[in-house]
Amino acid sequence: MTPSLAEEINVAITAAREAAQIVLSVYQRDFDVDHKARNEPVTQADRRANAFLVQRLSGAFPADGIVAEESVPSPDVLAEQVSRERVWFVDPLDGTKEFIARNGEFSVMIGLTVRGRPVLGVVAQPAFGSVAVGVVGQGAWLLAPDGTKTPLRVSDQDRVDACTVILSRSHLSLPLQKIVDALHPAARVACGSVGVKATRIAQRQADVYVNPHQPGGAKLWDGCAPDAILVAAGGRTSDLSGIPVDYATTTLELVGGFLATNGRLHDEVLATARRVLDEA
Repeated sequence: MTPSLAEEINVAITAAREAAQIVLSVYQRDFDVDHKARNEPVTQADRRANAFLVQRLSGAFPADGIVAEESVPSPDVLAEQVSRERVWFVDPLDGTKEFIARNGEFSVMIGLTVRGRPVLGVVAQPAFGSVAVGVVGQGAWLLAPDGTKTPLRVSDQDRVDACTVILSRSHLSLPLQKIVDALHPAARVACGSVGVKATRIAQRQADVYVNPHQPGGAKLWDGCAPDAILVAAGGRTSDLSGIPVDYATTTLELVGGFLATNGRLHDEVLATARRVLDEA
């Protein structure tokens, strides 16, 4: 049974909100854009929020490991961090391209794993002031800017041809397009940030998110918090082999891809995705 995690929840929510304010302080003025590996953009908002979150989480939980996007340690240190029983995965600004485009579809994500499995996820959307929280085994909820707490629960849609698939706005690969075409969903919605996508599935605004692996693509910090929130909201997650993602690894990329659904559609979407990828 998942422990209450009351302190962890409070610290993560408060830290995510404060990091969101750091992100907004950059968003609301002109800012420079730098580039890192594979020409991925990075801004002062990414770096400032990253430093703040690492400091806050390490101060509150010094025995836990921390893996954050903008401060990945050396291989030896990384191996030691992910070998700990509890590890935090931090994406200080998920959806940097959307942040740069100023469309609001970006988030601050904090996830906690125990022995490689997500147990807590917090996703703050700075542009909208909301925070999604999921605790596996205890439920998920959305905190509005005024503090209103609304339970999150995935849809009960059980027909793929009647479902809504939520797609990446900035990373729409050919394999992904082929998978979605094969699904023949009723609707396709483009959106930035895995965290925003997961929140929308938990809010019943969509039913399926699929992300086949691409070199240099989604990382563990992209999956952890959304994973916890979707499962806590009654959904299901896995890689594209149907295996739950193991976060106790130094392989930072989600090499098996990532699939998040309302649960009822998972097996059918998984079978279709595997068939399409096998035919490629």
